[in-house]
Amino acid sequence: MAVTVERREDGWTIRVESDFTLSSAAELKSLLLAGLLEAKQLELDLSGAPEIDIPLWQLVWAAGRQAASQGHEIIGRMPEVLARAWREAGFEPPPGIRDAGASGGSDG
Repeated sequence: MAVTVERREDGWTIRVESDFTLSSAAELKSLLLAGLLEAKQLELDLSGAPEIDIPLWQLVWAAGRQAASQGHEIIGRMPEVLARAWREAGFEPPPGIRDAGASGGSDG
């Protein structure tokens, strides 16, 4: 499974752990919406994603906007190589997403 969730008393961690496909998008969307409603704290961990495609970025942006509109935030993690590529492409961080710091990962 590409998307997993860890539910704890203090919050949820949603992880994208493998190739993200269109079928994974519906599952991730459902988990993000549920997490925004139910979790005290929501973390989105993309550090296990080998690459991040447009549908995944769209979900991240939409979730961040929803969180911001509710006065919440999502804590985000991603591999440093992806974070750097995002910044170098000129993109700002998504609204409602607080960067928890990039995880190590390979630059290759």
